[in-house]
Amino acid sequence: MDPTDERLVTLLQENGRATQLELSKEIGLSQPATAERIKKLEERGVILGYSARVDAAKLGKDVTAFVGVSIEHPKYFDAFAKKVLAHPDVLEAHRVAGNDSYLLKVKTRNTASLDKLLVEELRTIAGVTRTHTTIVLASVKETTEVRP
Repeated sequence: MDPTDERLVTLLQENGRATQLELSKEIGLSQPATAERIKKLEERGVILGYSARVDAAKLGKDVTAFVGVSIEHPKYFDAFAKKVLAHPDVLEAHRVAGNDSYLLKVKTRNTASLDKLLVEELRTIAGVTRTHTTIVLASVKETTEVRP
């Protein structure tokens, strides 16, 4: 990626609704040249897609938690991943090094729904040996932007 592509990626992350004309003025290229660069960034998988950022609390998801999950053996990883991919309250799932096998970011309605997720869903998945949960009291930074 050259500096123009990097600037374009940054601008799109800041405002995914910006028009190609607005973007072209910012990066100093014509609209067709800007459109072609965006297309190539999408084809190369640099830009994965576009979405709206929402306020989870306004959608009734008042609790954010990070859940560490220990799994007894790697043979259970694929089945575990399939289960969490299908769960709407699990926003992120990362296989990690250290004491846990996975670290999940969860947004859910309340502590009762978090308890249900932990006890009735996660801990019943084959291979799960332990979970530990950290509930977020306040978020000082939460972003999806990645700077080149």
